[in-house]
Amino acid sequence: MPLQSMGMLTLSSALPVFHSDGCTSFTSLSGACSPSPVQVTIFYVSLYLVALAEAGHKPCAQAFGADQFDQHHPEESVSRSSFFNWWYFGMCSGTAATTMVSSYIQDNIGWGLGFGIPCLVMVLALAMFLLGTRRYRYYTSTQSSPFARLARAFVALLKGSKSSQCANTLAGEDGEFNAEHREEVRGLLRLFPIWATCIIYAVIFSQSSTFFTKQAATLDRRIGATFRVPPAALQTFISLTIITFIPVYDRLFVPAARRFTRLSSGITMLQRIGTGLVLALVAMVVAALVEARRLGVARDAGLVDDPKAALPMSLWWMVPQYVLFGLSDVFAMIGLQEFFYDQVPDALRSLGLAFFLSIFGVGHFLSSFLISAIDGATKKGGASWFSNNLNRAHLDYFYWLLAGLCAAELAAFVVVSRVYVYKKRVAHHDHGDGGAVM
Repeated sequence: MPLQSMGMLTLSSALPVFHSDGCTSFTSLSGACSPSPVQVTIFYVSLYLVALAEAGHKPCAQAFGADQFDQHHPEESVSRSSFFNWWYFGMCSGTAATTMVSSYIQDNIGWGLGFGIPCLVMVLALAMFLLGTRRYRYYTSTQSSPFARLARAFVALLKGSKSSQCANTLAGEDGEFNAEHREEVRGLLRLFPIWATCIIYAVIFSQSSTFFTKQAATLDRRIGATFRVPPAALQTFISLTIITFIPVYDRLFVPAARRFTRLSSGITMLQRIGTGLVLALVAMVVAALVEARRLGVARDAGLVDDPKAALPMSLWWMVPQYVLFGLSDVFAMIGLQEFFYDQVPDALRSLGLAFFLSIFGVGHFLSSFLISAIDGATKKGGASWFSNNLNRAHLDYFYWLLAGLCAAELAAFVVVSRVYVYKKRVAHHDHGDGGAVM
């Protein structure tokens, strides 16, 4: 499905038949001419297909990759922990290449080629995936689907054992309700406190691709005499930080920490997530301080009412907050992926990763809600915190608010993690975290 959507985007941006008169690419969306209804329809259908495809692809592909490591084998169990590091390394390497190369091609050559290159890469990726079909490990199950198991388990938990037996009969299963199903639901429900205490992290995560980019557009982005860095290209620093630090974490930090903790993963999954939350808090504090300085520079230069003018402040001031975001991802993002894969019942691992991804879906919605609510409230008292003229806005106030929310979230996370008990692994020799917590 991602391949289909990229193909649609490539065709709609490259073929003249999909363009309005005088419009030759998606750059027309921000230009003088308007896109045709057909072009707009194809564009939005493609975007929704991408979202739908990722909802199915991300949790299942990652769970399938982790399943290639046998948790009952000591060496493979250790390697599976590293798998999540290197999976994210590959994802961020692709993101960095896309941000640097595709954004330049789309801005300077055309959107047809800008979409066409990712489409071709996806064709090659699909071919490579299919080449390994005979070598993959498949874990087949004779039991019902995870969704059916969860549905019956919820019936059992809500209505009691007698009602659950009726539900089993209606579902076509004879005999008493299997207590294992109820344990599977409990296994998911006990993850909810961890899920809830990571929502603000997802809200913070969404700012790097929105307000950070708008801020960067107001700065002096010149490198040398002629080259100007595209504002969105600063996001590359997040990916570069991740792909630089993951090998350091996996090859240096984990072996060093293992000597003290005697854990194969160096530190527990919850300790890793908590470290990421601390780094996210520091990133928002730095972002607030940098934005306060940017507003001060705008006032001192007399450019408050000239939002299109480049401020006499280098883009390099924003690099530290991007680097801190990258470091936070190495700890929190990867830690959450491994946690929601490892701590769910074996039959529900893809659902566990889907549960992890829902953190960011809810976080993005909550971010939009906060922005809308604050925008409406601050407009009544004067200039909005999110004014189109960023020189009169107060993103620094918003960042301080997020830093405060992140501090409260971190405190709640510490409390929840201290009472959390890791799922016991059934293995010949357990190299995992085990026991309680942070």
